[in-house]
Amino acid sequence: MNSFNYPSYPFKIRKNETKNAGEQAKDEIFDPFRKRWIVLTPEEWVRQNILQYLNQEAQYPAALIAIEKAIQLGELTKRFDIVVYKQEKPWMIIECKEANVAISDKTIAQLYQYQQVLEAEYLIATNGHTTIGAQIKTGKLHPLQNFPAYL
Repeated sequence: MNSFNYPSYPFKIRKNETKNAGEQAKDEIFDPFRKRWIVLTPEEWVRQNILQYLNQEAQYPAALIAIEKAIQLGELTKRFDIVVYKQEKPWMIIECKEANVAISDKTIAQLYQYQQVLEAEYLIATNGHTTIGAQIKTGKLHPLQNFPAYL
């Protein structure tokens, strides 16, 4: 898959109000999917851009995209970055990393852990510059050249 162009989007960014003396104000970005302000970390910037790409360019329905939800992996509780649903089942899992973090075997292992629970058809990993993906068919991974159409 490699890289792709993100759509232009008028992100809303603000400095948060600190509640504790000596605490530094942090940038926040308004997430239109979760309808709330989120601390703007480098990973969140990648997540917000990929969400806009999925919705605006790939035409994935915003109402069927879940963001940072907890799942149980045995006795561990983990949070996935993005899951796209189709026909009421997880269809695609997307793992976001900040721009300076390479997509590695560790990232792929993380996706596989989520896949054990969610059983999605597609797995995607992105750091905003590099995006890799695969479709799972008959237990085998088939590399993707593009995001699949949401029909």
